Amino acid sequence: MIYPMMVQIDFSSLRQVADRPKGLALTLVVNWLIKPFTMLAMGWLFFRVIFAPWVDPATATEYIAGMVLLGVAPCTAMVFVWSQLTRGNPNYTLVQVSVNDLIMIVAFAPLAAFLLGVTDIQVPWSTLMLSVVLYVVFPLIAGVLTRNWLNRNGKADQLSSFLANIKPWSILGLLATVTLLFGLQAETLLEQPLAIGMIAIPLTLQTYGIFIIAFIGAWWLRLPHTIAAPACLIGSSNFFELAVAVAISLFGLHSGAALATVVGVLVEVPVMLSLVAIANRTQPFMDRRSAS
Repeated sequence: MIYPMMVQIDFSSLRQVADRPKGLALTLVVNWLIKPFTMLAMGWLFFRVIFAPWVDPATATEYIAGMVLLGVAPCTAMVFVWSQLTRGNPNYTLVQVSVNDLIMIVAFAPLAAFLLGVTDIQVPWSTLMLSVVLYVVFPLIAGVLTRNWLNRNGKADQLSSFLANIKPWSILGLLATVTLLFGLQAETLLEQPLAIGMIAIPLTLQTYGIFIIAFIGAWWLRLPHTIAAPACLIGSSNFFELAVAVAISLFGLHSGAALATVVGVLVEVPVMLSLVAIANRTQPFMDRRSAS
């Protein structure tokens, strides 16, 4: 859905990252060395300790599994929206997301299997790998082939036109995906408001917590706002399409894991909009720190 945007990567984009590699390093550290493990910790804390009296152990395990799947899938689509809302550097954001996706190809399955194994859930590797191929590898290959085709025979100028034409369809596709997810879970969402609230609390705290960690890292590294804001927001949001697909494949459509991933979608938009507002309000502070 968003990979046609990713084929715009060129040498100028890579040069910007080479000049300021700390922004990319922050993104990768937060997304792959911090976020998955804090998500597991939050799930365990709330559903094994705080909410344990109200959630049976089997359901708690599924809720934790859904949270883990969200934690190991960094955002690829909506991050372009968040970056635009914070006036982030679009080329730098593009490289950050692209590198994340390349890492996801090799890291999602083993990391998800390991963290789910910590919660005593054994998952088939074939399902994890198939999900990565369908939702990451195929779209990435499609994007590369599209760019190569448009660049062939002097068609390079058509790339911008193609992206402009496909952008509305990408947005419609994203909206259709979200609508379908909520439609499939509508009955569960209406019948289990307490469960929705219990899942939403740790997911919300996790999102704000990761943003704070990334923000402190950006401040320490003296990153300018145009790089710091997208870096903080990439780590805070999730690739919910992949997480939902894997949860349904492993646990079923009406499982606690699937519900947790859908609640993640429900929570993400309002929370991320609040983080966008925070990032914009702190722009003068970050830019002064970067220039000092």
